[in-house]
Amino acid sequence: MGTCQNAPMDLLLAAFPPELGDLLDAPPAGWAAACTGIGALEAAITATRLLAKYHPTRVLFLGTCGAYDERLPLGWQIAASEAIATCASELRGAAFRPQAERTRWAASWALPFPSHPVAVPPAITRDPEEGRLLATLAPAEHLELSGVFAACHAAGIPVAAALVVANHTGPDAHAEWLAHHAQVSRELVAALRRLFFEAPDAIQPRRAGRLP
Repeated sequence: MGTCQNAPMDLLLAAFPPELGDLLDAPPAGWAAACTGIGALEAAITATRLLAKYHPTRVLFLGTCGAYDERLPLGWQIAASEAIATCASELRGAAFRPQAERTRWAASWALPFPSHPVAVPPAITRDPEEGRLLATLAPAEHLELSGVFAACHAAGIPVAAALVVANHTGPDAHAEWLAHHAQVSRELVAALRRLFFEAPDAIQPRRAGRLP
């Protein structure tokens, strides 16, 4: 984990170490890096603790996501425009959510990637019909994003998320994620390194694996 400093810094977050790669142990100057753990609740608790520790000027979350359909191909890098806490049961009308409960948190600073809303269900979607329902809200899902965005909004700290498609949802979602997450995570880290830490004007949004 990056060392806490007295000077203002930015904070890099991901759910677990492979999604940060070498940025976890050696974050660039002016940044700290840490992992939130898996799942929205764990991510919210850990992110809140990390925000209190580092007092960052802004937060950048990075990770892998699952696409609901062919709008987002494998390896595609996106920015999350908002995190939407939801589930297929709610969309089917089989579950009720109180209107007072907040379910949407917008990104509060911009990244130069295609921007899309991201659904945050409680678990990876394996059922194709549930995937089609969730696709009416967002083209992709991620398990931690609502927790991180909620923590940052509560603290008044700008937050953004860069995600890369590691799988499509459905019966083979987890197997596909296992096959691809390490490679696409490395490609996302490489893109972010060039964007923020080396040559800010050198990167344009494009498919992972086709960087200049």
